Amino acid sequence: MDEKELLERVAEDEVQFISLQFTDIMGTVKSVSIPVHRLEEALNRGVWFDGSSIEGFARIFEADMFLKPDPDSYTVLPWSQPERRRARIICDVYGTDGNPFKGDPRSVLKRAVDRAAEMGMHFNCGPEVEFFLFDNGSGITEPVPHDVAGYFDFSPRDRAQVVRSDIVKALMSMKVDVEASHHEVAIGQHEIDFEYANAVTSADNVMTVKYTVKAVAQSHNLMATFMPKPLFGVNGSGMHVHQSLQDGSGNNLFYNPDGQFRLSESARQFVAGQLKHAPALAAIVAPTVNSYKRLVPGYEAPVYICWAQINRSALIRIPRYSPGREQSTRVELRCPDPSCNPYLAFAVMLEAGMDGIRNKLEVPDPVSDDVYEYSPSKLVEEGIETLPGTLGDALEELGKDDVIRGALGEHVYEVFHRAKSTEWDEYRVQVSQWERQRYLEIL
Repeated sequence: MDEKELLERVAEDEVQFISLQFTDIMGTVKSVSIPVHRLEEALNRGVWFDGSSIEGFARIFEADMFLKPDPDSYTVLPWSQPERRRARIICDVYGTDGNPFKGDPRSVLKRAVDRAAEMGMHFNCGPEVEFFLFDNGSGITEPVPHDVAGYFDFSPRDRAQVVRSDIVKALMSMKVDVEASHHEVAIGQHEIDFEYANAVTSADNVMTVKYTVKAVAQSHNLMATFMPKPLFGVNGSGMHVHQSLQDGSGNNLFYNPDGQFRLSESARQFVAGQLKHAPALAAIVAPTVNSYKRLVPGYEAPVYICWAQINRSALIRIPRYSPGREQSTRVELRCPDPSCNPYLAFAVMLEAGMDGIRNKLEVPDPVSDDVYEYSPSKLVEEGIETLPGTLGDALEELGKDDVIRGALGEHVYEVFHRAKSTEWDEYRVQVSQWERQRYLEIL
């Protein structure tokens, strides 16, 4: 959409305010609001803001930055009041030198996408975003799930079905093409799947889904959370990501009719790259202390670094091939969760896979067994390693991986590593209720 088309659309939609959105390094949505009559100037000159107030963006003496709106991301926020109708436009962040800011997560992803495009490869992905709905009166220590349904359950009078329908309607009005929504395994848990797209659009859509789900939930007096493991003893929320590469003509580079699981050599090398870098990837795609309460055996969350077609305990799964749907050939990475910054997550996933292609890495044999049943000696015998068990372990792996660090860039790496190390240290020194119950009287 060019500037003229955008201004005409804004006038037709009777928009009064524009929210110019971007994310900080941790994935929090930030927004600057302007009245609609300032939009044309914003499109031509950008909007200046103080970057020193955004975590990890700039020091106080180099604070000036500006936002460059992306017209294609324009959409009206459906929950805004008609008399104060508001639209959102996602922006890229630039420095005073006129170049993209190295600490802007969206720019980090664009750089990774451009590097792949130089090799004639274009990265597409489709995330499956899971979340929980809790009664709004729930306490933080004991949240109460909104429903008692199970996986794919449906009832015409189910309150959760009403909320999900409103979420889907809101997302569709915001140009997010939802493919499916359903109840997930745990009580109060749900999933939204949306159309496969290029990586930048998919990352934009993840951010849109997250704040739309929260807004619609609030309108139903509910609390939505993308915390990976809010309840003990039940499945956590993941964000499985389906991935493929296309050439410039739109042909799927992962498809080979004669390959194992119908995968091409490039696809196998891509999988090999992600398996190789999985320990460091974990810090970015599962970036919270709580993420590692989900990544434990027994809840369909992957722990073991292996790949397969039908084995859901594997880190990477190959969805079954359907004759006539060659373009849908893809690989599914199962360790990401929705607490991640999708721009950074997709960037490091792409670079890990491309490292496999550039270096022609050999993928190990697929593992069809349920790896959760393997003994420690069997894991060693099969050469199957595990993901880091804690955020602290993942950060150590990240620090040793030049490919993943390079994908982030040193600015983002240093800010991310420092912030997450602080998070880990704060958690590590806490004394929990579990510890008091176990040790207080007997020691």
